[in-house]
Amino acid sequence: MKILVLNGPNLNLLGQREPDIYGVSTLADIESMCLDTGRDIGVELGFAQSNHEGALVDAIQGAPGTYDGIVLNAGAYTHSSIAIRDAISATTLPVLELHLSNVHAREGFRHHSMIAPVCIGVIGGFGATGYLLALRAMANHLGADR
Repeated sequence: MKILVLNGPNLNLLGQREPDIYGVSTLADIESMCLDTGRDIGVELGFAQSNHEGALVDAIQGAPGTYDGIVLNAGAYTHSSIAIRDAISATTLPVLELHLSNVHAREGFRHHSMIAPVCIGVIGGFGATGYLLALRAMANHLGADR
């Protein structure tokens, strides 16, 4: 079983960008923690990050046949991208929406997700630990975490 962990815009700046909101872990730190969790639950992982909407759409469209599910932190595109929503809808794979911060405790424009209605669930507000929770939730959904 294989899960794609897909990260959107500005997540390459984790550890330096607004650490009071997003924490001090870098994206590399988070990927390392994810690999440890993947080994614990018997799931292989792939990782991708892009600041470009089209590249995220390409990654979602290209995932079937290689991956069994996607954990997606779409960043700001969560609140604005119909293209990413449509790519999720078109894929045969389950997608889980993930956020480092609690978007509902932040600015009003962050309270609406374009992608949540086409995802199997949403995890947010737990910082880097949210990635580990998301991996376990996806593995459980796929039947691997037993």
